[in-house]
Amino acid sequence: MSAPEVGGPVREVDVAVIGGGQAGLATAYFLGRRGFSPGDGFVVLDRASAPGGAWRHVWRSVRLISPSAYTRLPGLPWDRGSAGPPGGDEVSAYFAAYERHFALPVRRPVLVRRVRNDGPGVETTRATPLLVETDAGTWRARAVANATGTWDRPFIPAVPGRALFRGRQLHAAGYHAPEAFAGQRIVVVGGGHSAVQILAELSRVAETVWVTRRPPEFREGRPTEADLVAVTDQVAERVAAGLPLRSVVSYTGLVATPDVEEARERGVLRARPMFDRITPTGVAWDDGHEVPADVLLWATGFRPVLGHLAPLRLRGPLGGIRMADTRAAVDPRVHLVGYGPSASMISAHRAAAHAARDLAAAHPAPNGGGPRH
Repeated sequence: MSAPEVGGPVREVDVAVIGGGQAGLATAYFLGRRGFSPGDGFVVLDRASAPGGAWRHVWRSVRLISPSAYTRLPGLPWDRGSAGPPGGDEVSAYFAAYERHFALPVRRPVLVRRVRNDGPGVETTRATPLLVETDAGTWRARAVANATGTWDRPFIPAVPGRALFRGRQLHAAGYHAPEAFAGQRIVVVGGGHSAVQILAELSRVAETVWVTRRPPEFREGRPTEADLVAVTDQVAERVAAGLPLRSVVSYTGLVATPDVEEARERGVLRARPMFDRITPTGVAWDDGHEVPADVLLWATGFRPVLGHLAPLRLRGPLGGIRMADTRAAVDPRVHLVGYGPSASMISAHRAAAHAARDLAAAHPAPNGGGPRH
């Protein structure tokens, strides 16, 4: 067997869970319920310095507005009484309490650099170990449950002239509150929920222009649980076929929150088509129209954080990872939780339970007593 990339002993584990956000913690919980022991049975490797996943970094006004049945992690009630929707700090605190309550074996901060087969030229079977190479050492695992989400991979499209802009550029992932932008001219780019929420509050203190690649579509009323299940089913069909993922808003349409409705009444939600190029002082269209800007704010979404899995060659010829339930179809040692159809609060817990059940069936207990139940 090959030597690890980072010095020190190779730690043995049945399942390495990569990511300590909601999907990773739910997977860890269900692995414990299926008989995997913390430490040698499973470990959670999280690149963050503290609990909370992406909720540690969301902008100040973001609130969790999912149905109450989905605002908690499995196994631990979250009794908030009559309090309003929680913000990032409160969600992060709940995640931290969850880790403590179940004594989950979370190691942080640990950056997973790559996951590969244990040795060059090894014929890959379900029994072939995987090496999970990190900045804190190497784990040899029988399987991996990847729950890395998207927050660490913000997407900004390639637009001519972007490097020439002399103002400030930031992605929505780096936005916190509107006060820092008071009195400035801001172009908000993007047609999703993040764009309209940020636009609504920025427009109270700054001069804003909204730009979208496609005309925005607002839906009447909030999506019901049945609507969300239907969206999940549509995404599942795409990943089962190995197709690339689409944005959530392309399925759901935009939901007009009270703040967004107020912005509509102020005339803020007038979307312009995507500009053709960026100038040193703003943005421009080929018809000769130009808009000056101090700030370009890219609310253009995120992409799944999967680069560390590249050595396993999971992507198919259509550009996506073909899935069979939570398993990568070409490599059943790898489960993707919080990816595709399970990238929402309504489905992440179910996917975590499915992954743990499959892993328990595939990896009998060390004493030969059969699958873990």
